[in-house]
Amino acid sequence: MDFDLDRALVLLVRTPAILRAWLGDLDPVWLHANTGAETFSPYDVLGHLIEGERTDWMPRLQRILEHGESLAFDPFDRFAMRQWSRGRAVQDLLDEFTALRQRNLDVLRDLALQRADYSPRGRHPGLGTVTLGQLLATWVVHDQNHLAQIARTLAFQYLDAVGPWREYLSILPRA
Repeated sequence: MDFDLDRALVLLVRTPAILRAWLGDLDPVWLHANTGAETFSPYDVLGHLIEGERTDWMPRLQRILEHGESLAFDPFDRFAMRQWSRGRAVQDLLDEFTALRQRNLDVLRDLALQRADYSPRGRHPGLGTVTLGQLLATWVVHDQNHLAQIARTLAFQYLDAVGPWREYLSILPRA
């Protein structure tokens, strides 16, 4: 499927509500669970998504529009949330994510981008040349990737408890 901004917005607008329903009153045992050292818990994923709203998607889009390939994107710190989110209530993080996402989508809508506007190029510090359309498509898939990560992390907590059914549960690693 080719990138389409209207279709993308249908998914991007839903992520805050999905996370609020999923994480809002989740027991801390689930909220802070992970799948091993240096992996993200659902709480970490939420902080990571906030960091993306602050420093990644729209700042990079603006960099493409203003500078094209002449000025590379700032590197994205995938773990920055571990400093500023530590100890914050999940409800506060959900509120912040919702507000940032709303603001970013409002700005994006105000740009009134058309298909022809997806071709300007920017420069990613690790990947090289990328297009504005690729950046926007990646934003959508990034959300979906982390929603799947939350599902896998939660399922992983019952890795052994499911017993032999593990063979039928593709969300879990095979025995």
